[in-house]
Amino acid sequence: MIRDNYLDMSKIIQDKKVLKLFRVVECHGGALRFVGGAVRDALAGLKGFDLDLATDLSPDELVEACSENGLRTVPIGIKFGTVGVIINDKVLEVTSLRRDVKTDGRHAEVEFTTDWEADAARRDLTINAVYADEKGNVFDYYNGIEDLEKGIVRFIGNPNHRIKEDYLRILRFFRFYSLFGKGEMDEKALKACVENREGLKNLSIERIRDEFSKILLTPNVSKTLKIMFDNEILGFLLPTSQNFEQLDFLIKLVDDENIPHAAMRRLFVLYQPDEELAESLATRLHLTKKQRESFVRWAVISLPDNAFDDDKNIMRLIYKYGKEFCRDKMLLQSALEMKNVVNLHQKLQQIEDAIVSIFPLRGKDIISAGINNNRKIGSVLDELERLWIESDFQLTREELLSRIGEIYQEATA
Repeated sequence: MIRDNYLDMSKIIQDKKVLKLFRVVECHGGALRFVGGAVRDALAGLKGFDLDLATDLSPDELVEACSENGLRTVPIGIKFGTVGVIINDKVLEVTSLRRDVKTDGRHAEVEFTTDWEADAARRDLTINAVYADEKGNVFDYYNGIEDLEKGIVRFIGNPNHRIKEDYLRILRFFRFYSLFGKGEMDEKALKACVENREGLKNLSIERIRDEFSKILLTPNVSKTLKIMFDNEILGFLLPTSQNFEQLDFLIKLVDDENIPHAAMRRLFVLYQPDEELAESLATRLHLTKKQRESFVRWAVISLPDNAFDDDKNIMRLIYKYGKEFCRDKMLLQSALEMKNVVNLHQKLQQIEDAIVSIFPLRGKDIISAGINNNRKIGSVLDELERLWIESDFQLTREELLSRIGEIYQEATA
């Protein structure tokens, strides 16, 4: 259960000032340990995780201990035992040990305890119930380390009970399987997820969206989604898809280019939606305004297969649609066609480095030339902008001004 000096804590502790909090808690008669994701990911050799800590002090005792030693605290979730402790202008979340008294599918009625194993028992998966102190001693109450090493993702205790405490745990199970699973899914866990899938309807769409987005960003997303679709997990919300080859193509493409992955790009390749389906998916998942705009725009704006072949045309597309759209659209088209873009790296760099030209005329310039009809002002300005773009943004302001009369005459002929 306890593995002495098992973990290299330099993998977790980046800021040595965090150690002061351990001394403060210890001097107040308590213990402090890292828990959950930070320990799990450090054991798995991953980097870049948030720190969560647990203590056997009550929230009031923790606040008192910090106050006496000059550490500021903020009330994050006092009702549920979480106190924010400010170290170097960063907030560390410290949660007092708890045991569940009553749960209703999301919010639990808890009582504070000093029993570390009781706190571990209320967590969802064995790999998430591992604790470590600042010396690297690891406390493993449910064989989470062994499960992590073997790639086994399973619930603590009775899977049905764990899931009924919070139905989001169904999606968390699939996410962590995609992250850490090495073989077949744990049969009991999968069976419990299927039997309780209707409970997902009790969750807010926003919680489902956020967790599903995390699943989309996992390394083995295609394998995991196939199992989810086969077992109708989220069948009430999302249609099935078989576009896993294109999804894998996109993932490799983005990996090769060392570009940050994006859940919405993966969602788009998974469903390859037209405008109607894109709008429908955006509505079903309650996508944010920015997510919806990008997602639907990818579906609405159709570009020819060779749109990104020519450097000059790329600059025109950047001017018209923006850098982010052009980058995403090029990656999406490549994935949907499962065809590598020639000189993709250079073209992505061109998009990144591009200086977007600014059209040098405004409506007032057309008015100054003696044109007062609002419709004509707009049409003349549009035609001049088109000519400017076709010149690869080379026509000067003076050259454009000199052509206002000619364009106006053509428009009224």
